[in-house]
Amino acid sequence: MSDISILESRITAALDRIRQGLDVPTGQTAADPALQAALEVERAQNAELIERVRVLKDRQDTQVAHLTARAESQSKQLMQLDAELQQLRASNVQLRDMNTKLRDAVTTGLAPELLDAAVTAEIEALSAQRTADAAEVDAILAELTPLIEETPHAAG
Repeated sequence: MSDISILESRITAALDRIRQGLDVPTGQTAADPALQAALEVERAQNAELIERVRVLKDRQDTQVAHLTARAESQSKQLMQLDAELQQLRASNVQLRDMNTKLRDAVTTGLAPELLDAAVTAEIEALSAQRTADAAEVDAILAELTPLIEETPHAAG
């Protein structure tokens, strides 16, 4: 009979241990508080790293969008400047042609319509030069404006 009481007490102890194991959530035992604390620390660090990555990605996306817009703006300005320069070149070619005709007319006899055409061509060339100069100044200002705006931020 004493063997039965010993076995009964052993079975009761085993059932108590099993019950304690079932009371703890799955995957944990009563002896895991250090592991649980380490897991919580790792989760907190992981959450912090995820937030840092999100902030860096947002910052990078903002900078990429800003640089893309700036590149597009500069591209448009360069295309406008190129168009103005092409117009200037065409006006200068026309001016040279008219001056050549004017010189020929002066040596053979002055024709008033050639003189008017030469003066008109010269005025158009000067106007095109002024427009090209204005476009070039606009391109330079567009390049310098971001640098000027960044200077106070860099100093402060």
